Amino acid sequence: MMDEFRKLTTQEKALRINLSRDVYGSFAEIGAGQEVAANFFKAGGASGTIAKTMSAYDMKFSDAIYGHCERYVCEPRLMKMLDHEYPLLAERLPHRIETTKFFAFANTVEILNFERTNQAHGWIGLRFQLQPKGEYNDCVIHVKMHDNDPLQQQYALGVVGVNLIYACTYFTDPEQILMSLLDGLQGKRIEIDMFRLTGPDFKNVDNRLMALKLVKNGFTRAAMFGPDGEVMQPSDELYKKNILVLRGRFRPPTHVNVDMLLAARRKFKHEPDVERSNIVVLTELTLNDLSADGTIDEKDFLHRADIICSLGQNVLISNYFEYYRLVDYLSRITRGKKIGIIMGVNALQKVFDEKTYENTRGGILECFASLFGTNVKLYIYPALVRNSANIMTLKDFEEDIPANLKNLFRYLMDNNKLEDIKDANTKNLHIISDHVLAMIKNGQAGWEKFVPHKVEEAIKERGLFDYHPSAGVTVS
Repeated sequence: MMDEFRKLTTQEKALRINLSRDVYGSFAEIGAGQEVAANFFKAGGASGTIAKTMSAYDMKFSDAIYGHCERYVCEPRLMKMLDHEYPLLAERLPHRIETTKFFAFANTVEILNFERTNQAHGWIGLRFQLQPKGEYNDCVIHVKMHDNDPLQQQYALGVVGVNLIYACTYFTDPEQILMSLLDGLQGKRIEIDMFRLTGPDFKNVDNRLMALKLVKNGFTRAAMFGPDGEVMQPSDELYKKNILVLRGRFRPPTHVNVDMLLAARRKFKHEPDVERSNIVVLTELTLNDLSADGTIDEKDFLHRADIICSLGQNVLISNYFEYYRLVDYLSRITRGKKIGIIMGVNALQKVFDEKTYENTRGGILECFASLFGTNVKLYIYPALVRNSANIMTLKDFEEDIPANLKNLFRYLMDNNKLEDIKDANTKNLHIISDHVLAMIKNGQAGWEKFVPHKVEEAIKERGLFDYHPSAGVTVS
């Protein structure tokens, strides 16, 4: 007996949609995306689903239909396509409005070129109804294609397109929609690094949580959202930017975290190869920072996201646990622009721990080549020496590192790859976020003085981190 829980093949998904009587729409595909509509034609019964297919492959034709766009493989072009195509369905098919769930599918895609020198990627979107006469919803994704053959990339893209239409037709759980997008594709053929689901039927979806799920479930290594909570596509937002990054747990952000950002930015913007107007500041959360015991508390993640967003910061979620992997990822996007990494002096100890690199062929030297590339600089924030009022800086750090690494350290210092943050507010170095969190959870008065006022407001207004108004007197 066939397992009733077996996942449908791409052809079976397309055929089920074709045989449904209430789903009808159009396909507009630019570039290499022609395979999506083709799957519905090949499955049979396509007249039950397809009102129109088109491809304005020439830029002039595309501009004439959808309006001019600076780039053709970008989200604004995708949204113009959906804005144009979707209203035409009700306009030209008024007799179907009462009984039909309309959809408009669009994609704009760049596959591997003949020289194989480009990053194949594309924007894919679906505007759809869950009920006839209902308001529309949008599901938009960005994909990177990793097959080494253009035909295989087109095939994989066709599978993702069918999966998207099928999921939005038959599923209402956002995680189920997301998790089905790569059905039928083995290995790492397609990477999805942005997912956004919006509309009246999905008004309770927090797309920041969906960004976390992309990374958590291996769809991508990094995802991003802005201070307004809107998800972003990292390559678009960070392309050729001067990036300054602070990695942390932010549970909650304290005066120390804010001072690390502000003090490092003061130094970063004065670097000779940094354009002030081109700086993007990132706060980064790794899966390690979100998971103490191997599981991720989604509520806790959203609390941290709310707090960081309240401070006006961009958030990057990644599974680049080692700094050199993060820098390598960012360097491919920035294309030679300056990158600044903000790091506490205690975190630098792990960077110089050779055990960290035991599983790499070239050991610490190989990894340092990425971490301290020509466009990278580390800004080191001081810390209190344990059980002491003394402050540790790079000078103290140098005295403690193994003798075989001292010359390497001196090389980095002499070549301006490491710099102390000398104007740090050392009066706050005693603040430890774990202690502040415990005070909040236990209803202990006085935690407010350890966090910025906006953080305090967000915690109290939204009841974050299990905060409950204390019966005691609050110290501010």
